Amino acid sequence: MIRTAEAIIDEEGQVSLLEPVRPSTARCALATILEEEPIAETALLSETVLAEDWAGAEEDAAWAHLQPDR
Repeated sequence: MIRTAEAIIDEEGQVSLLEPVRPSTARCALATILEEEPIAETALLSETVLAEDWAGAEEDAAWAHLQPDR
């Protein structure tokens, strides 16, 4: 199956995927360099990881004292 994953390639050629990619075995890949520049690179790179972290029960418990009583 072919899958497309969004990534950012910096000026030094380092590739950073914007979402986790975990193939079952090593795979070949192609990189297409687009003309547009990334928007808020740091925010995009951390968005998925932070969303997973913030969605946990431990995080809810840590902030429960700031929530209005229901």
